[in-house]
Amino acid sequence: MTTTTTEVASGESGWLLHELEPVVAANLERHQSVARPWMPHDYVPWSRGRDFAFLGGEDWRPEDSPLDPVARTAMVVNLLTEDNLPSYHREIATRFGRDGAWGQWVGQWTAEEGRHAIALRDYLVVTRGVDPVRLESLRMEHMAIGYDSGDKSALQALAYVSFQELATRVSHRNTGKAAGCPLAEQLLARVAQDENLHMVFYRNLIAAAFEIAPDETMAAVRDEVVGFQMPGATMPDFLRSSVIIAKAGIYDLRLHHDAVITPVLKFWNVFERDGLGPAGEQAREELAGFVAQLDEQASRFVEQRERTRAKVAARSA
Repeated sequence: MTTTTTEVASGESGWLLHELEPVVAANLERHQSVARPWMPHDYVPWSRGRDFAFLGGEDWRPEDSPLDPVARTAMVVNLLTEDNLPSYHREIATRFGRDGAWGQWVGQWTAEEGRHAIALRDYLVVTRGVDPVRLESLRMEHMAIGYDSGDKSALQALAYVSFQELATRVSHRNTGKAAGCPLAEQLLARVAQDENLHMVFYRNLIAAAFEIAPDETMAAVRDEVVGFQMPGATMPDFLRSSVIIAKAGIYDLRLHHDAVITPVLKFWNVFERDGLGPAGEQAREELAGFVAQLDEQASRFVEQRERTRAKVAARSA
């Protein structure tokens, strides 16, 4: 049994989904006009592949990997995050529906996202960038847990993905730069382009939602900024991996504040817009307070990281 936009519309967010559908249609047309198809197999150096022991070759050894160790950790996190696409599809199909412009977007987005895990896994396995046995064990464990955003409304889900798609773009792009492999950087830059286009789509919908339901939209933005978590937060060893990634500057609090939260809020003119009621004003005030705290936390983190790096450099010298 499929969930249609009509059925979703019977819920609390249904009226807003109905009002936004022309905006979805216009942005889907825009997206399809600028998105450029690409082939995952084009980014995989197949000539470097060789058999593993099951077929008479040699199994993976740590010295096989050409990747910087920190970038290797980041690539595994990025890949496992992409692997949970079935759960993400369920989340947006349940909230947005599967017919009309909303349904067309759900299908388009899912198909484009599907390329990411294909390309990343093929690259890592062919180049022996990571232990494929460990990678498969992590995939099984992570996908069995799945992703569940809880009871988010459709508006909260739109606000969340506006930030999450940009955060994923930043993570992919910086992981590629840190990889020490030009082909990995090229691949991750291409994946990041998809993520950026997806961010623009969702960001434009929230901009329209601010015109239709400003108080409700401000509250949703506040909720998702304050409670933001990357979709891979449930994967094994995520906390340890995220600390490694942050210490390397691939994705940290400073980037989260400066490169993700701030530019999106600026695009929506969050702190300058008029027309809010009491509930919207309160949500904006709470949002501003949290963003200021995030900025302070980011500064403390960067200062601590620099002190640690200085100490390490001094010991090495």
